[in-house]
Amino acid sequence: MPRRRIRVTGAAEAPLRAALRALRTELDLPENFPPEVLEEAARPPRLPARDATDIPLFTIDPPTSNDLDQAMHLSRRERGFRVRYAIADVAAFVAPGGALDAEAHRRVTTLYFPDEKVPLHPARLSEGAASLLPDQTCPAVLWTIDLDADGRTETVDVHRALVRSRAKLDYAHVQRRIDDGTAEEPLALLRVVGLLREGLEVERGGISLNVPEQEIVEKEGTDGTDGTYELAYRAPLPADGWNAQISLLTGMAAADLMLAHGTGVLRTLPAAPDGAVGRLRRTAKALHIEWPHHVSYARLIRSLDPHRPHHAAFLQECTTLLRGAGYTVFQDGVLPEVTSHAAVAAPYAHCTAPLRRLADRYASEICLAAVAEQAPPGWVLAALGELPKEMADGTRRQGTVERECVDIVEAALLKDRVGEVFDGCVVDVQEREPTVGTVQLESPAVFARLVGGPAPLPLGERLRVRLTQADPGAAKVRFAPA
Repeated sequence: MPRRRIRVTGAAEAPLRAALRALRTELDLPENFPPEVLEEAARPPRLPARDATDIPLFTIDPPTSNDLDQAMHLSRRERGFRVRYAIADVAAFVAPGGALDAEAHRRVTTLYFPDEKVPLHPARLSEGAASLLPDQTCPAVLWTIDLDADGRTETVDVHRALVRSRAKLDYAHVQRRIDDGTAEEPLALLRVVGLLREGLEVERGGISLNVPEQEIVEKEGTDGTDGTYELAYRAPLPADGWNAQISLLTGMAAADLMLAHGTGVLRTLPAAPDGAVGRLRRTAKALHIEWPHHVSYARLIRSLDPHRPHHAAFLQECTTLLRGAGYTVFQDGVLPEVTSHAAVAAPYAHCTAPLRRLADRYASEICLAAVAEQAPPGWVLAALGELPKEMADGTRRQGTVERECVDIVEAALLKDRVGEVFDGCVVDVQEREPTVGTVQLESPAVFARLVGGPAPLPLGERLRVRLTQADPGAAKVRFAPA
């Protein structure tokens, strides 16, 4: 599921970039990989016997990405479609209990900053030998999912195979080729299958957030002073959503396999509490988004246009409803009470991004065992008990990085406007300290801490607020009632 995505441009010595470097130091994040980890990452992988290099797979990712977890090929069947989805086989490179495995358990996830990333695996592996780069033969976990004419899953198979991607595509290129009719059938079917799956998502009550990417653009100063920053949004293309549907399809298939097998690791999310939805309603009010009480959250989301800045800002904040997600493991046929993911509206598992997320490697192994009607490997079963806690710790670290980056970016955006008055809405008030809360500005569309005077802050009401501090290198953004 999507998280808040922020990208910055500008010189390496710019204050914002310096503040992000300082944040990585402050959070004591891992930097270089130890020599023994790099040594293991350079070893040749265990290769599967099956050869599927004849399948003309292709990848769809941002143009600068080289850690390519997934490659696909779509085709028609007599009464439906066939989706073949190759996932990087990280387990072919990682020896259980080795230095590389231990380092992955220490890092848990790739951490994304607006200017760079802290990777889960060494680049030699994640952007090299294990990545599904074009014209590179490498091991993969190959899913074959047959769909009926309505896009519903009929059969699922998964096995190890050698694969070879033919092309590295980006979203804009894919959208352009599909729109102008020049896409060959395997790519053109992305739209057909994606739209069918989106329709089924609506039918089951699921929600996909088309979260725009925020871009902070530095404008150089004309007199030798530090530049200013402007906020822009990159709205996702329809192709982004169609591509995401293939990943969701595979994650749902993986969950069903594991539940039938009696052992697995699911990505679960309970329904959002009323308080979180109430806060989101106040955010909608602050951004002048009409949300009648008879309109459901899912229906509202589908009505928004991510090209409109205030809709884009609201979609960013909708990711807060995903913060209750966790990992649920089960063994020996004893199924957990909660098996569903509220946003997917179905059982779901993370299995399509093993280069960037630890749990996916384990999910793939369990699915392979389920199809082979075998017990999962011992190293998988031995690690399952601790996996939810490890993933929770990694997710919390990821959340901290995200929050701190947002604070730094917003401080950079507002650093030259201290003392100015803005229109906003009080979207949160602390229960035990009602003079402290959160304000959502109308423009620029940012959230920030609001510290009032002796009177409680007016929750849900519009309020004129004054910017009292904003320094990306030292102080977070703070406002006070004007």
